[in-house]
Amino acid sequence: MHDRRLVSAGKIRRWAMACTILLSASALGGCLVGPDFKPPQMAVPGGWIEAPPPSPAEPTAVDLSHWWTVFDDPTLFALEERAVRSNLDLLQAEARIRQARAARGIAASGLGPTVDAGGSFLRSRSPGRTDNWQQGETRGVVSNTYDAGFDAGWELDVFGGIRRSIEAADADLQAAVEDRRDVLVTLTAEVARNYIELRAFQQRIEIARQNLATQQHSARLTRQRFEGGFVSGLDVANAEAQVATTASVIPQLEAAARQSIYALGFLLGQEPAALMAELSPAADIPPAPPAAPAGLPSDLLRRRPDIRRAEADIHAATARVGVATAELFPKFTISGAAGARSGDFSSWLTWPQRFWSLGPSVSWRVFDTGRTRSAIEQQEALQEQTLIAYRQTVLAALQEVENALIAAAKEQERRRSLADAVAANRKAVSLAKTLYTQGQTDFLNVLDAQRSLFVTEETLVLSTSAMSTDLVALYKAIGGGWFEE
Repeated sequence: MHDRRLVSAGKIRRWAMACTILLSASALGGCLVGPDFKPPQMAVPGGWIEAPPPSPAEPTAVDLSHWWTVFDDPTLFALEERAVRSNLDLLQAEARIRQARAARGIAASGLGPTVDAGGSFLRSRSPGRTDNWQQGETRGVVSNTYDAGFDAGWELDVFGGIRRSIEAADADLQAAVEDRRDVLVTLTAEVARNYIELRAFQQRIEIARQNLATQQHSARLTRQRFEGGFVSGLDVANAEAQVATTASVIPQLEAAARQSIYALGFLLGQEPAALMAELSPAADIPPAPPAAPAGLPSDLLRRRPDIRRAEADIHAATARVGVATAELFPKFTISGAAGARSGDFSSWLTWPQRFWSLGPSVSWRVFDTGRTRSAIEQQEALQEQTLIAYRQTVLAALQEVENALIAAAKEQERRRSLADAVAANRKAVSLAKTLYTQGQTDFLNVLDAQRSLFVTEETLVLSTSAMSTDLVALYKAIGGGWFEE
């Protein structure tokens, strides 16, 4: 008896192993229904319309992953590094990567078998039997049933529906990775932009205070001349009005500077006022270098995370067409069960109480009122949408780069003119004050000169800030701010 048990068990194991090898070979050699993914092809220009001609001083290579180093501002460097470590949007994107990786694991599990273990105890009573109703009913039989075993199932991926699901999950995972990179690009650009705006507000506050001090001095001088009978009260009123107007600008600029600090605190994942002590002291606007290489439009397709994510979306949609198409074909499954069942606990797990079953099955939905065909058409329409979205993403990227290039180029021209205007207005203010004290001109000329100087100085600061933020926009447009991990 013992030898027969061993022989029987050996046969079962060999048969099960043979079935496993056969199923594995069939699954690996099965066909893949549905279209295969091909990277989208889109014609792009050979160069940028607004790109300045290369100069010998232009750097040949720039580390786009840390592009903010071109500003040579240690405070900005530190803010960028801290934002990358603690920004909440970035942490959410990293969690989405883990979610996509887990979803890929769920899809991949479909290639393997499933095994369920179970056990039960059942106590039952059978109904009694009466052979002669006049003699009364006999007692029923009470019995126990002990049951334990394993149930296994393995769907054979003959037509590749499961493998297409894994392919789609891989593409979704890549899209999540690119989404995190896109968040990095946006985050680093936003930190730099808010920091530059903060320094610009601080410079404008300083200019407003300097002009206010100058105008207050002019107002005192005018009042003295009025008290001496040299000018009328109109000049005094005009001077005091100019002082009040300039003073009214400062609180607004101070509020904007505080808001920039609060925005930076939020980007770093901290409470709004966390950076107040660190960033409240005024500092210069980070100067933009003369030129920034934009590369070629073809480089954009390989660099920008949103374009790479759009391509991954196409891949996932294409694979899901195959998943839907696989529903047109039969499904092959091998099922098995093994265990022990007994009515006596003491003999429950002995060899004679064993049972097992193993065998293949096939199911094929031959009619579903067009449900499967409609599902395929639905996925094909989604694939078409991702292709259109990819084209739109590429065109938007090209536009962003061209916009950034032309803005940077024209802002440089504008700043040169503003610098000349500031120099001229400073001379005008000096001359107007001299002529006024000599009685050779009226006070309105002094007011006009001071007002023009204040406007042009503030506009020059705004232009300096715009040059730096235009450079930030350019680096964002070409996909700077991330690196391969």
